[in-house]
Amino acid sequence: MSADDAPDADATDDLNAFVTRETVESDADGPLAGKTVAVKDNISTEGIRTTCGSAMLEEYVPPYDATVVERLREAGATIVGKANMDEFGMGGTTETSAFGPVKNPVDPERVPGGSSGGSAAAVAAGEADLALGSDTGGSVRNPAAFCGVVGIKPTYGLVSRYGLVAYANSLEQIGPLANTVEDAAALLDAIAGPDERDATTRYDAAEGGAPGATDVPDDTHPADATEYAAAADGDVEGMTVGVPTELVEGADDEVVEVFEDALAELEAKGIETVEVSLPSVEHAVQAYYVIAMSEASSNLARFDGVRYGTEGGEGNWNESFAAAREEGFGDEVKRRILLGTYALSAGYHDKYYKKAQDARAWVKQDFDEAFTEADVLATPTMPVLPPKRGESLDDPLSLYLMDANTVPVNLANLPAISVPAGEAEGLPVGMQFVGPAFGEEAVIRAGSAVEE
Repeated sequence: MSADDAPDADATDDLNAFVTRETVESDADGPLAGKTVAVKDNISTEGIRTTCGSAMLEEYVPPYDATVVERLREAGATIVGKANMDEFGMGGTTETSAFGPVKNPVDPERVPGGSSGGSAAAVAAGEADLALGSDTGGSVRNPAAFCGVVGIKPTYGLVSRYGLVAYANSLEQIGPLANTVEDAAALLDAIAGPDERDATTRYDAAEGGAPGATDVPDDTHPADATEYAAAADGDVEGMTVGVPTELVEGADDEVVEVFEDALAELEAKGIETVEVSLPSVEHAVQAYYVIAMSEASSNLARFDGVRYGTEGGEGNWNESFAAAREEGFGDEVKRRILLGTYALSAGYHDKYYKKAQDARAWVKQDFDEAFTEADVLATPTMPVLPPKRGESLDDPLSLYLMDANTVPVNLANLPAISVPAGEAEGLPVGMQFVGPAFGEEAVIRAGSAVEE
């Protein structure tokens, strides 16, 4: 299905930031009382359509809330709708949505980034105070940078993934977007924490957590003991910031200039900058896409017209299965399923998937080494300015390479934040801070210093 033939979204705004608008009023007290939140459309909401930006799930209405949605309601937030997104999270521009592309509020001729482009655009345009996105390879930080807002990708295991429609299980995390670092951190406060329905969430063994959950040593991150919003104090005096040369040199000149100006301002506030090396990131994008596409191939097998998705029509099971997926999936999703299935097939598993996992371990090792020299690492979030709509769709490889600075973080399962660092040619430039596992306070503090 092309964007021109796409079903109309319920949104009435010119940006097409929402697939479904349905205000769920909250009369609960709590830290987010009075705040409106846009929820990415791959996060389950009871009684509210959840399409994943795909014709395959155009009429799907979940019977349950994701854990993060439950926690939003408990915190007193008001959900104003489901935000548009790249189909099943596959894309970096929010142009692969079956419900049409999202426009960037800063310049409607340009993309808002993706795949959480609707979430970022809603916040940037004032359509919502806060938003939730999901970040598999940069899908919160990318649109945050392109739309000039704040986006946080938490450490894998800090936020429950229960109720998130899976794309690549080992990489993705739900994360907050907001206009300020403090607001994004306050939203993280509301959604973070262990969940007995998600065995990958972290807990403090001393407090007795859920069996199978990620055990984090007491001296690394005490469970439920952190107020992330309190870390947004801008106090970076004495902090050491590492600059990985590999993730700066490939960026456009105007992006690098804004990044270096922001670093200079941080140095005036008392940070020390050091150069660090991450030689493995040369292979990170390739490893990421092999792993992500392989996991997507497995996860999307359930959309067969029987268990989930559009009906395939008449014929035997194979014909019905093929017809359902041909009709329900867009070109980018089909491309990734095919490549992922190939990488997992007999005879190619060791050649591609196993090597990608080896490269992933190398990336993690390089980050661990870098954090012996620096408290946090700093890079441009995106190496380019927001492209014009339509520019990237005809060249998938350039679209994939655009995520060169963000995907290594997901491979290593680390926390990161993107904050607005300035403008080039009238367009936002984001600055990314990466921290060690469960080092959210450090990246939030560094981000708030840039904001000030």
